[in-house]
Amino acid sequence: MDSVLIVSAGDKATALIAGMFKGNSTPRITIAKSSSEAKRLLSNAEFDLAVINAPLGDEYGHELAEICVESTNASCLMIVKSEHYESVSQSVEPIGVMTIQKPINKALFIQAIRFINASRNRLSGLRLENQKLHNRIEEMKLVNRAKFVLMQYLGFDENRAHKYLEKQAMDKRITKREVAIEIIKIYEN
Repeated sequence: MDSVLIVSAGDKATALIAGMFKGNSTPRITIAKSSSEAKRLLSNAEFDLAVINAPLGDEYGHELAEICVESTNASCLMIVKSEHYESVSQSVEPIGVMTIQKPINKALFIQAIRFINASRNRLSGLRLENQKLHNRIEEMKLVNRAKFVLMQYLGFDENRAHKYLEKQAMDKRITKREVAIEIIKIYEN
């Protein structure tokens, strides 16, 4: 974890939370005193984690947590008063926000951060896999479109169009995607 945004209205609580990150691999910590300041920071910079110490001066923290998980790649941890813990956790955990209650237990806090980090690493792997699949689907669409163009303009059947694309890729030492793009440019302009 490289960068953390701590959102807390009180200086004492902010110092306590920031102090929990001190160690071998201390992340870069940015501090916001309000939800509006945090929203501005989230829109201008990338953070790995946002820690929201609720309540904030301009809102409780629900809205900020929702914006954090839906609009950024940052994980989110809310620290809430024990009397509000159940209701807050029920409302924000379904969207992926982890909650812990006050008073902050250092061991529990560190475990929560480790859990968030592990989940973040897993999610990162899934995003990468998803992107690879998305790229593969886009390539298949381009290749199929190029085959259709060859069938339409040159009268190839599908098998011949497929073999033509493969041969062009092999002969030119480029990918089928690049061949497909060339064919589409030639015949659809």
